[in-house]
Amino acid sequence: MPDIPRIKQFINQIIDALLPLLSVPLALIIGAFMLLAFNVNLVEAFSALSKGAFGNVAGITQTLVKATPLLLVGLGVTIAFRGGVINIGGEGQLIVGALATTAVAIWLNTWPRWILFPLCLLTGTIGGAIWGGIPGILKARLSVNEILSTVMMNAIALHLSFFLLRGVMIDPKEIEAGTRTAQSALLPEQVWLTRLVPQTMLHSGVILALIMAILVYIFMWRTTIGYRIRAVGLSPNASRYAGIHVRYYQALSLFLGGAFAGLAGAVEVIGVQHRMVEGLSGGYGFSGIVAALFGRLHPLGAIPASILFGGLLVGGEKMQRAVQVPSSLVDVILGLVVVFVVSSEILARRRTHKREIHE
Repeated sequence: MPDIPRIKQFINQIIDALLPLLSVPLALIIGAFMLLAFNVNLVEAFSALSKGAFGNVAGITQTLVKATPLLLVGLGVTIAFRGGVINIGGEGQLIVGALATTAVAIWLNTWPRWILFPLCLLTGTIGGAIWGGIPGILKARLSVNEILSTVMMNAIALHLSFFLLRGVMIDPKEIEAGTRTAQSALLPEQVWLTRLVPQTMLHSGVILALIMAILVYIFMWRTTIGYRIRAVGLSPNASRYAGIHVRYYQALSLFLGGAFAGLAGAVEVIGVQHRMVEGLSGGYGFSGIVAALFGRLHPLGAIPASILFGGLLVGGEKMQRAVQVPSSLVDVILGLVVVFVVSSEILARRRTHKREIHE
C-alpha cells in the first residue's frame, strides 16, 4: 500500500519549490501587456531580453558579472533571515565595503599583490561586517528594530560615499582638470581580479562567490554555530529555553550578513570598476534580497537565482535599447518579479503553517 501522507508531503514540497519559479513568467506576462501599451513588438522585445542575457558569450559573461555581487549579498541575506532577523542594509554594507577596499588599495598601493590583494578583500569584508554589526548590537542591547536601523544605515553609507568621493578620496586628476567628478583614483593593478575570458568583464570573483556559497552551506548546516543560528530563526523562545543566547546569534547573523555584502562591494570595486564611483552598488543590496528569497533562503539555491536575476538585469538593458522603451518600464517589469517572488515566499509559508496546524 502506498504511503499516502508521505506522498502528499512530497507533492506539497514540490509545489512550494515551484512557487518562486512561477513569479518570473507571471511578471513577464503582465509586462507584456505594458509593452503592448507602447505598441512594442513582443517577439522582438522578449527575444532581445533572452538573447541579451544568454544569447552569446558577451551576454553570458555580463550576466555572470551581475550575478556575482547578487550572490554574495544573497548569501548574507540568507544567513540573516535564517537567524530570524531581516537585513535590508545590504546596499549600505556593500558601499562601506567598497569604500574600505578603495582606501586600503590606494593608501598601500606600493605593497606586493600577495599581501595587498587579500588585505583588500578582508578590509571590505570587515567594513561591511561592522556596518551590519551596528544594527545587530542595537537590536541585541536596545531592542531596536533591525529593519529601520539597517535602512537608515543605507542612507548614512550613501551620503558618506558622497562626502568622501567629493572630498578626501576624490581623484587628484579630477581636481587638476577642474571636472571634479565624484570618483576615486584608479586602483593599483596588483589588486585587480583576474579576467577569466579575454575582452569581457568576467572576472575571478565569480569563482570566489561560488566557493563562498558552498562554505556558507557547510557553515549553516554542518556546524554548531550554524545550527544555533537556524534554531534561533525557527523559534527564539524554544532556543532560549534550550540555553541558546538568542540576542547574541541574532546580532551575529546581521554581522555575517554585513560581511558578505561588504565582500560584494570589495569584489565589485576591484573586479569591475577598478575605482570607487558614485552608484557603484547598482541596487545589488536590494536585488540580493530577492535572489535569496528566490533561492528559498538556501546558499546553494541562491546560485541559480542570482544568475537568473543577473540575466534579467542584462537582458532588460538590451531590451530597452532594442525596442526603445523607457528605462522605467524595464524597472517596473523587474519590480513585478520582486513582488511575485516575495508573494510566493509568503504563500509558501502560509501553506506550511496550515499543514502544521492540520497535522
